[in-house]
Amino acid sequence: MDNAILAVWYDLPNFDNTDYIDWLHGDYLPDLRTRPGFLWTAHYRTGGDEGPAMNTVRGALGRSDDPSIGTGTQYLMLVGGAEVSTFFASDIMDGPQDPSGREMMSLRQGVRTCLFSTFARVDGPLMGLRAPGQTPGPVIQMGSFRTRTLDDEFDVCAWYARHRLPAIAHMEGCIAARVMLSAAGWAKYSVLYEFTSLEARRANFEEKHEALGIAKDHWSHRIHEYTLHTPGSPSVAERIWPLVGDGA
Repeated sequence: MDNAILAVWYDLPNFDNTDYIDWLHGDYLPDLRTRPGFLWTAHYRTGGDEGPAMNTVRGALGRSDDPSIGTGTQYLMLVGGAEVSTFFASDIMDGPQDPSGREMMSLRQGVRTCLFSTFARVDGPLMGLRAPGQTPGPVIQMGSFRTRTLDDEFDVCAWYARHRLPAIAHMEGCIAARVMLSAAGWAKYSVLYEFTSLEARRANFEEKHEALGIAKDHWSHRIHEYTLHTPGSPSVAERIWPLVGDGA
């Protein structure tokens, strides 16, 4: 079971990034997938179709002003592991050792890295599209945040257990969702939702559920008021590797 996720958000320069993408998809990520305890690798690009409800929610969320937090938002690299210790026992945090790999990695800008451990998860109606422990779905929404106070931590955990995760279990177009705690990195919490498509996420999650946070008399609105998110959080992204339909 993939109980841990290494997440890396970053940007790339505004010029042809073909060499980097070819290296990441053709060499680096496939190599990581062969390592003991590394269960899957995936690469996502943000900027997917978002509706007005999501724009309103995103604009209302608090943001950390910590200057040490990487500001990258364009890409998200995910690696699934058996446990968080799987990553620390390897050299993945040191990056590639070969000169060409280091050159490719140096192109990343605004890098933000977190190591997360799952403490709650739920299968959606379409979990049958992939086996447990395999690559997340074609479209994801992934947020990363802290709360303003310790009391807020108890409230947000109750909200996920009583409200958000039970809703996901019956939501059309949803594959799965998990709530995670950080073992290393600024954010204390992260939530990863998996969907079959951008259209399914927008119609069933954003417009029918995420938008509840706009209503001031709803529990979700209180959650939005006391969470402090990283840049771009939550990220809505499409998987660009492995390509959708290639069996992963």
